[in-house]
Amino acid sequence: MIFIEHKFNLAQAGHSVIANMYSNKEVNQICTCLANAEQNSSSFLRTKALFAIRQLLKNVPALSGLLFNEKMKALLVSLSDSELFFTKAIYFDKPSESNWFVGYHQDLSVSVDQKADAEGYINWTFKKGQRGVQPPINIFQDTVTIRIHLDDTDKDNGALKVIPRSHLKGIVRSESKDWNIDDEVVCDVKRGGVMLMKPLTLHASSRTTNGERRRVIHLEFNTQELAEPLKWLEYHAVL
Repeated sequence: MIFIEHKFNLAQAGHSVIANMYSNKEVNQICTCLANAEQNSSSFLRTKALFAIRQLLKNVPALSGLLFNEKMKALLVSLSDSELFFTKAIYFDKPSESNWFVGYHQDLSVSVDQKADAEGYINWTFKKGQRGVQPPINIFQDTVTIRIHLDDTDKDNGALKVIPRSHLKGIVRSESKDWNIDDEVVCDVKRGGVMLMKPLTLHASSRTTNGERRRVIHLEFNTQELAEPLKWLEYHAVL
């Protein structure tokens, strides 16, 4: 399966949507696997407004074979001239009663195995036993985010809104005048579809207004190793 159009869209616009990456049966298997996962780790976060699992493949290893089907592997081969490897996975479940929104931002942190002095690595964080850092911009430029949608998602239940081509401006402060809300695009994705995105693409999500659930698996991939002695926390070869 060839995804040349989506590779072009990702590079030029900073996002693309692909329908039917997973069949209804495959989505049901993924949902069952998530529902049966043991929730006894600090990587599991549950509040009234959100359920999330960090380090998803580590905590639910049975998902790996379900997520990386032949279509996903073909997509990964198509998206980069170098071999992409997996670096992060998070599961989000935005319940029907959830009513929060996220303003425009870029994803400016990667998960690493330790804190160490490395040139160009700034803004260190430590949350839920996990270290994050903002790496040099070339790491972001080589990152591919793939969001797997387990429910139909549209403007009424928190579909992502993006500013096309904003990733081409580098790191942008959301309050700056380097982007225009009039360029906003809402990325509707049907159940079993995926959304591709560059982490420097400005994106946001609105409040849920239709009472419908939104479950998403957020995956990140890269082609570059981090500066020594840093390692990707969740590194996993896929291809």
